[in-house]
Amino acid sequence: MPASFLSDETPAPTPVAVRVLCAFAAKTGDLDLRFTPSPSAQDGIQGHATVTARRKAGYQREVRLSARFGELLVQGRADGFDATTPRLEEIKTHRGDADRIPDNHRALHWAQARVYAWMLCEQLGLQRIEVALVYFNIDTAQETVLPVWHSAVELKAFFETLCARYAGWARAEGLHRVARDAALQSLGFPFEAFRPGQREMAAAVYRAHGAGRHLLAQAPTGIGKTMAALFAALRAAPEQGTHKLFYLTAKTPGRQLALHALQRLQVRPLRVLELVAREKACEHLDKACHGDACPLARGFYDRLPQAREDAAQAGWLDKPALRAVALQHGVCPYYLGQDMLHWSDVVVGDFNHFFDLSAGAWALTLNQELRVGLLVDEAHNLIERARLMYSAELHPASFQAVRKTTPAALKKSMDRLHRQWSALARSQLQDHEILHELPGAFIDALQRHGGELSDHLANERDDVHGDLQAWLFEVLHFLRVAEVFADHSMVDLTRPQAAPGRARHPVLNIRNLDPGPLLKPRWEAAHSATLFSATLRPMDYVSQLLGLPDDTARLEVPSPFDPSQLRVRVTPDISTRYNDRDESLNRLVDVMATQFAERPGNYLAFFSSFEYLRQAFDRLQEHHPAIPVWAQSRGMNEPERDAFVARFTDEGQGIGFAVLGGAFGEGIDLPGRRLIGAFIATLGLPQVNPVNEHLRQRLQTRFGQGYDYAYLFPGLQKVVQAAGRVIRGPQDEGVVVLMDDRFNRAEVRRLLPPWWGI
Repeated sequence: MPASFLSDETPAPTPVAVRVLCAFAAKTGDLDLRFTPSPSAQDGIQGHATVTARRKAGYQREVRLSARFGELLVQGRADGFDATTPRLEEIKTHRGDADRIPDNHRALHWAQARVYAWMLCEQLGLQRIEVALVYFNIDTAQETVLPVWHSAVELKAFFETLCARYAGWARAEGLHRVARDAALQSLGFPFEAFRPGQREMAAAVYRAHGAGRHLLAQAPTGIGKTMAALFAALRAAPEQGTHKLFYLTAKTPGRQLALHALQRLQVRPLRVLELVAREKACEHLDKACHGDACPLARGFYDRLPQAREDAAQAGWLDKPALRAVALQHGVCPYYLGQDMLHWSDVVVGDFNHFFDLSAGAWALTLNQELRVGLLVDEAHNLIERARLMYSAELHPASFQAVRKTTPAALKKSMDRLHRQWSALARSQLQDHEILHELPGAFIDALQRHGGELSDHLANERDDVHGDLQAWLFEVLHFLRVAEVFADHSMVDLTRPQAAPGRARHPVLNIRNLDPGPLLKPRWEAAHSATLFSATLRPMDYVSQLLGLPDDTARLEVPSPFDPSQLRVRVTPDISTRYNDRDESLNRLVDVMATQFAERPGNYLAFFSSFEYLRQAFDRLQEHHPAIPVWAQSRGMNEPERDAFVARFTDEGQGIGFAVLGGAFGEGIDLPGRRLIGAFIATLGLPQVNPVNEHLRQRLQTRFGQGYDYAYLFPGLQKVVQAAGRVIRGPQDEGVVVLMDDRFNRAEVRRLLPPWWGI
């Protein structure tokens, strides 16, 4: 069919970006993820500007082009065009040797150049055109120009071949979207009735997503927040033209709850994708990601089209289902999932998939100008998680380890960075020292080192498991965080432990204190976002630190539980302050033992640290050896965490010891007799140290509530989350013992749920 074919009966075209068309239809051969140093987005913009500035007068930049092929309207911007030659240029920035750019990347670049060239031929009536792929090395400012002359006939055939491959898929996607929206418009609630408070939350989510607004929703544990949010957001999607819904969680249990709710909704033909970390999806952790090493990377793009089609037909793509499709076609499960990110309706994943500096879902939203909805579960966790995403550290131990075995080609680079690190060590007067700004000379040396190390690894691409590559990733992450450094973050030096007489180079830290400014662009990119949790009080604190828009709606769902269901009491004669612990420990374990004797069953006991946990655990065993006990340990793996939770059975009795804010303080569901009580021997306040004190000072300056924002609010959120493990349903009953006299203070009481009735 001619690309320019039009008639009065032609339906409205389906727009597709040149980038999307070529990524779908032009990639062939192996998946190849051997290290290729890539410039940042800002480097790319500057590189394009440098190349085009070198061109003579009359050179056209960012040329908007489009062409029709049947139902497709292909559109995009060509990097540059010289009408006198005529010559179309596709500019790509890179680091290292241009000959090392993987073949599948090069094929994609040529495809984009040829599509733009055909568009120009059609638009200007050209019979021939020179197509030039221009690789610009941002470190050396050198251009590698690969020019080829093509006839318009050749380019048209190439264009139509790509379009023909994509057109059938696009047509099927259009039909899928119509069927999906029809199903969502008639979606019914999957239970006979809403739980108390659940309808109120669902209505608020529906209104927010329908109006394109953001919503903060606090609702108590046990009302079915996950189902309410998913049901309402899905019902609102068709009318709002929502392309995708991202359900984002802090931990694996939250992801599983969302998947369970989606299964219960049974929406056909909704496509649901579970995103997991690469290391959890990889079938061959001992192999590198390229065709010479991994059988699932060999010929990946040749087998991808059929795997993609079968995955789309399957619809339900949780981790096991996606793996089954991938292995059936001999492709990598993780990278099949990355491809299906483009074609799924609901994506369930971790916070980092949208909010991290290199988040794939965020990049997809921007690049394809998608209208997306966000559901952010356990949103109180996003504050600290975002701080970690936008923080970085460089540890001298990592550097010294690679420096000992560094190749000769990198010796000068390593020595240069070592001298700058030594200069930092000489300037450091205290074990912890806060700097007023990034150390410029060190950052300059680090940037140069990163470039030289990138070049070396680009030329030694088979060395993919070495310490050098791991060190480079640390360097690149640090530099990326440094690029966005501003008054929302701090930079400091900490002196690590070292043997006497050895030089103690400092750890260089960039710590984000207020993630709001860095999260704002993410909220702006989303059509609507609902953030929900049982602990979002005070909402001003959450909204300000997350950088939410001023017009964000707010909802607080009253608890459906009667105060008689949960007996909450404070022990006025116990202090868990650090200096008082030894004196109060006997009293603390006696309170636990008395409660257990009064009502035997399963309890959780929460402490501020593993050290304090172990002291209480040992003392209880010493004084009350008949009470069954088990304890969380540092670095528990998933099977060990499962075994800890499995001890809580309907018939069981005993006390499980855990750290407040850890794996068992939230996200676990122990209804009925599986858990009848909790002991909380801490206010959860973060440790007073130089970093937290600087955080307090900075937040005082920014928001006027430094102590509350840095210590009190995050600590009490953990307490309420932990206590929320006890009452999970309308028939549950239990007890919470708050074992610290500070729980009687008015400023603390006002942050506890009113329905507790204390």
